[in-house]
Amino acid sequence: MSTTQASIFGRGWSAYRSIPIIYRITAAFVLGTALGAVAGEQASVLSPLGDLFLRLLEMLIIPIIVFTLLGGMRKLTPSRLGKVGGLTVGLYIVTTSIAAGIGLAVANLFNPGRGVEFTGGEAQEAEPPGVTEVVLGIVPENPLAAMVEGDILGTIFVVIVFGLALTMVREAATDRSVKGSIDGFFAFIDAGTQALFKIVWGVLEYGVIGVFALMAASIGTEGLGTIVQLGALVGVIAVGISIHMTVTYLGLMIVGILGQSPLAFLDGAKDAMLTAFTIRSSSGTLPVTIADAEENLRIDESVYGFGLPLGATINMDGAAIRQAVTAVFAANLVGVSLGIGDQVIILFTVILISIGTAGVPGAGLIMLTVILNALGLPLEIVGFVAGVDPILGRIATMNNVTGDLAVSSVVGKWTDAIDFTEGTWGNADGSQGDGSTMPME
Repeated sequence: MSTTQASIFGRGWSAYRSIPIIYRITAAFVLGTALGAVAGEQASVLSPLGDLFLRLLEMLIIPIIVFTLLGGMRKLTPSRLGKVGGLTVGLYIVTTSIAAGIGLAVANLFNPGRGVEFTGGEAQEAEPPGVTEVVLGIVPENPLAAMVEGDILGTIFVVIVFGLALTMVREAATDRSVKGSIDGFFAFIDAGTQALFKIVWGVLEYGVIGVFALMAASIGTEGLGTIVQLGALVGVIAVGISIHMTVTYLGLMIVGILGQSPLAFLDGAKDAMLTAFTIRSSSGTLPVTIADAEENLRIDESVYGFGLPLGATINMDGAAIRQAVTAVFAANLVGVSLGIGDQVIILFTVILISIGTAGVPGAGLIMLTVILNALGLPLEIVGFVAGVDPILGRIATMNNVTGDLAVSSVVGKWTDAIDFTEGTWGNADGSQGDGSTMPME
């Protein structure tokens, strides 16, 4: 390449990079959808490029959890950890309960499924785990195996216990060498966290190609019918999620509790929201969610390092709304009238299984069988609903990661661990001075 060509390439690359990453990814999303609609199944040739993006994100999940959790623990005394942890878990349970209630309310209001012809389908049956099984499942038999196998909840448990032990030893140690060693370990963790954010930056840059390929292959294989088929179900769930995000997150939490602009919050969270909508995985979106929390929303690591990895596992508000609406939809399909007792069963079952639903694509579809079993409805309905699972998974996951960031913001305010003068909060119109939300750019 000649000097002139290199100069032209350099200017072109700089102009490309000057466009905020969110706009580039949005353009890739739209263009990929258009290509998939035009090219059809031929667009599936791009699948490897999209799969690579997913693998890169999945590669970061366990390292991000380990480093951010330990980094957060560094700033937490045992008493402060109890406060942050209690507030975080409590808010997740509250928002999930509200979400399930909203799901039932909109489902009863619109009654989706009436007049739809049930054609049957295949379904996978899942039995609801018992309380003992759920509790024991949090503690892995082999910590290293939990990390290797991607057991997120088990990894979180191990890291929290180890990090808490380190802070307790440092607090009680009288030997300077012990304190120095622990401080050195945490310094290594801090450096590793910064290195991981650099990797996240690179993965997001590639994400422009990855999102384009994912949408082209998905729409090309499944067709635009994926979006319009069973429109009543999709529409009611979308209404429920819109109400939950507007009233619970933006109204109650951001405006009511934080006293901040909802536009500023959305501007700070939009990278994670778009990524979640694209890949349908709360866990896979975690690196981007953490980057938004640190760079845009200015939440302290002691809060987001604990709350976001945990939220990616247990905070499934979108799944709660989706499963509540789908349960009513299923009953309407087969002409079953749900009484008050059935509605209560739906409410409590949805709250429990949404907390335990893995943050990966397709998990909500399998866990729907638990509700259908509890209500005595045919499992074949799962196969019928599977046709719109891709779009339902996208909007539900986007809701989940938005809730993770809203909860962490509230906990940050209650524990004096958020800076409202910087990032997107620092601008009245909710936009950064340079127009970019890309971390470390």
